[in-house]
This record gives sequence, structure tokens and C-alpha cells, in this order.
Amino acid sequence: MTRKVALVTGGSRGIGAAIAARLAADGADVVITYARSADRAAAVVKEIEAAGVRGLAVEAQAADAAQLVAAVERTVAAFGRIDILVSNAGIAPYGPLEEVRLDEVDTTLAVHARAAFVLAQAAARHMRSGGRIIGIGSSLAERVPYPGWTLYAMSKSALIGLTKGLARDLGPRGITVNLVHPGSTDTEMNPADSPEAEAERGYTALGRYCDPGDIAATVAHLAGEGGRNITGAAITVDAGTTA
Repeated sequence: MTRKVALVTGGSRGIGAAIAARLAADGADVVITYARSADRAAAVVKEIEAAGVRGLAVEAQAADAAQLVAAVERTVAAFGRIDILVSNAGIAPYGPLEEVRLDEVDTTLAVHARAAFVLAQAAARHMRSGGRIIGIGSSLAERVPYPGWTLYAMSKSALIGLTKGLARDLGPRGITVNLVHPGSTDTEMNPADSPEAEAERGYTALGRYCDPGDIAATVAHLAGEGGRNITGAAITVDAGTTA
């Protein structure tokens, strides 16, 4: 990926930080967005630069379309191009169906579905042949084994249709579009030592959580030369939760 430029949203922690580090290790310059912690974002940029490539952190709220477009434009202004877009930023709304508020529905759809559309639209204006757009979905888009996750599952399922549509729109230009569905992954949002973790392991075929690096490895494959003929696909990395 030498001389490629990647933008990873939500790249200051968890899966996003792992993806940013992996793309940097593979030779790409990497821009990350963050919503709150400038210090953590700066630490990720330092790790990116330790790989011998360029890094940049841009503050951008995933629910704010204008800020997302600005992040794409900032990437192009700073590094001259954008080759890889990873729409990773997300939230995890959870609770009984009867208690879900309409503003929570609007925010969740904005952060997951609208943001991915806005980012893809903005990045596509600058991408050349060989560009890669990769969304981060969820295994809950394929199977919801426990209650309380209806809103989250709905918002992530929207990315399946978006991925297929974008693949058709951008395929003639040589740009691939794919989706990675993580299962239970050991992050701050869902730590492997939480009270609920043992139950989540019980839903997997392998009896274990994923590591953020597992997701990053799949993203790196899709972003690299090995992914040049994969488009419109959803790849699940979930230790067998959907098996």
C-alpha cells in the first residue's frame, strides 16, 4: 500500500485504531477521525508515524454530515489524494424496544447508515481506479441472538444494501466496495472480561471473542491487491456467531 492514502473514521480506539495501525504497517498514510479524545487520537497518530508513514487526526462527529465531508476534503488537502475509505465510527444503542426514543433512532441511523453514505459520496469524488471503500457493519445484521439490539441491527443491516448499490455505482470506475461484519470483539465498547462476555462466547462456534486485529486483517486484505476482485461483498469475522 505504499503511497496509498487511507481515511479511517472512529480511529482513536478499538477496531478503528487497529485498522489504522494495520494499514500504516502495510505502508499507507492514514488519517483518522475522532469524536472526543484528542489525546487518544494523537497517540494513534504517533503509532501510525512510527511505521514510517504520515498520520493525521481530524475531529469529526459521525452524525454531522458537514464534518464528515470536511474530513474527506482535509485528507485530500493534506495528502493529495484518498485511496481507501474505512467507515468505522459507530455507537451501540441497547435496550427494550418499548423504551427506544425516536431521537435515538435518528442518531443511530445518522451515525451508521447516513454517515457511510455521505463519506462514500464525498470520497468517490476524489478516488481513482483501484480505490477501496470498506464499511464496518456487525454480525447482528445477519443474526440477532438476544433481545435489545433491534435498533442497532437495523442500522447495520442498512449497510448491506448500501454496499451492494455502491459496488454497482462505482464498479465501472474500478473502485471496490465491501463490508466487514465483526462479531463480539474485545474493545472498550464490549470487553472480553465484562459480565456479559461469557454469554456472548456461548453464541460463537469457536467459544471466543475476536481481537481487533482480526478485523483489521480482513480490512487490510480488502484494501490491498488481494481484494481487487472482491466487491459488493459482506465478510463476517465473528468466531462463528452466525454459523
